Order: sequence, then structure tokens, then C-alpha cells
Amino acid sequence: MQTLQIADTGISASRIGLGTWAMGGREWGGTDDAQAIRTIHAAIDRGITLIDTAPAYGFGHAEEVLGKAIAESDQRNHLVIATKVALEWGEGIAAVVRNATQARIEKEVEDSLRRLGVEAIDLYQVHWPDPKAPMEETARTMERLYRDGKIRAIGVSNFSPEQCDAFRDVAPLHTVQPPLNLFEREAERNIVPYAKREGLAMLTYGALCRGLLSGKMHRDSAFNGDDLRNKDPKFQQPRFDQYLAAVDALDRFVQERHGKRVLALAVRWLLDRHDNGIALWGARRPDQVDPVADIIDWQLSDGDISEIERIVDEHVKDPVGPEFMAPPTRDV
Repeated sequence: MQTLQIADTGISASRIGLGTWAMGGREWGGTDDAQAIRTIHAAIDRGITLIDTAPAYGFGHAEEVLGKAIAESDQRNHLVIATKVALEWGEGIAAVVRNATQARIEKEVEDSLRRLGVEAIDLYQVHWPDPKAPMEETARTMERLYRDGKIRAIGVSNFSPEQCDAFRDVAPLHTVQPPLNLFEREAERNIVPYAKREGLAMLTYGALCRGLLSGKMHRDSAFNGDDLRNKDPKFQQPRFDQYLAAVDALDRFVQERHGKRVLALAVRWLLDRHDNGIALWGARRPDQVDPVADIIDWQLSDGDISEIERIVDEHVKDPVGPEFMAPPTRDV
């Protein structure tokens, strides 16, 4: 599998990464934890070396699951463990809120190191910018963790170029993590060209657009409980039908042209358009990482990419982005 050097850190990671956001939900526990660990091991067996998590996924549970998987594996030295910081929850807080203060970061890094069972975090990322915390305070705290060896690289997630510049005025920055997929391309207007110009690696999240691009959804698909897709406008009619029609057309196209399926197309599109990028997708069962084999060892041509964009534009008449995912700021 192709690898990517992360700036000047000496860290090299696979260009396909495993996201563990699906391993932290409230329904995870008991045998589901065992299945999650098997999923992580299956990803490693298929050549995936970067695993991305966050304490906000299941209020620390996803990190704990990953820590158990690492402890059971003999591959720690070959893995790049990425986690995040600067979201807060707990007693008296109605929802997960942004908090990138020095006190919060210093507490979270110790909690994450303990849950993961590692001596240092390979890539530590500010999960969302916090308008209530001075950027200088956030960056200075991250830079101190980097200097002290608790983290090996610094990243930011969901930042604008202007916010990245403000951060870099104080501390080094090695990666950005924007939402990016065939259906959510707003990042290509700002943070993507910025990362390319400044030599930053990108961890693009949402490669399959919360399962839309898996090829396994239909108009009767239902999402239970607190499933994020119940809040995503793309999964509400009439938009849902538009996106499903685009998926069907993309699936036919890639079968005829390359003998592949739409899931492989979606990830290949990210890798071929952005050579400084790592494509993240979530999995919660071992079989959900099997498609890795269909993604490697082929490429999309410029003509393919133009046709893909035409298909999306033809079918999705009322596109909407990932803005609904942004957590609120805290009351100060």
C-alpha cells in the first residue's frame, strides 16, 4: 500500500486510514468491543498503518478499544496513532462543546495517553477551532506537548486557512483534517489548496459520506436512535433520492470502466486527486475493511474524474455540505 510522509516529522503512514468513530457509540460494549478489536487487527493485516480516533467518540470508549487492540498486537512500532483534543463533555454540560484552553488540552492528553496505553501520541489534532479560547493559548500548549515528547506531530481538524495561519504563528503544524468526499467538496475551495501550497499532509475524513458511497444504501434505509444520519440533510427526502441516484450511476460507471464498485471509486477519487492526502473511512466489523484490496493497484484517469463530476452534477441538484456536524461553542 502507498504511504505518505507527514511533513518533516519522520512519520510515514498508509494512504488509507481507519477511523474509529463507529467504535465509540453508546451501543458499543461487551462482545461489540471484541468485534471492534478484530476490525482494527483486520485493518492492520491489510496494510493500514494509520488509525484515527478521538476521546469524543463514545466519551473515551473508542480510545479504550484502540488501546486494547494495540496491546494485543505486536505492531505498535509500525502504527501511526492519531487522536484529537479540545472537545469537552461531562456533568453540567448539555452537549459536547469546544474547549481548546490550556487546562483542557493538558488534561485530555494525559487521559488519552492512559486510554491508548502509549508513551507518546503520534499525531495529536485540535478537533475543532474554539472561538472562546485564544489561538495563541491553544497553539502554545500543543507546541509544549510536542517539545516535551508527549506527541510526535501536531494537526488541526476543521480549521480554515486563516485559523491555520494564526496557529502557525505560534507553533509548528504538520497536518490538517477536513471533511472531503465526492459529495462534500467545500474543502477543495480553501483548506485543500492551502495544505498543498504549505506542504501539509491531509487526513480527509468522511470518504464514504457516512455510508452513502458504500453502495449498500437504498431509499428505505432506516437509522436508529442517535445515529448522526438522522440529522444529515443528505439523508432526508427529496435529497436522499438524488444522492442515491448518483451512487447508482457512479457504480455503473466504475463497473463498466474498471470492473470495480462505487466504494472503491469513492476512495480512489480521493487518493488520485490529492497526492498529499490520506483517506479515512470508518468500520465496525472486520468485513468492512475487506474492500481495501479493491482500492489499491489501479488509478482513475483525468477523463474518469471529469465523468465522475458530470454524473454527480447531473443527479445531485440540491447539494448540501457537512455543516450540521459542527459542535457548539461553550458558555463562558
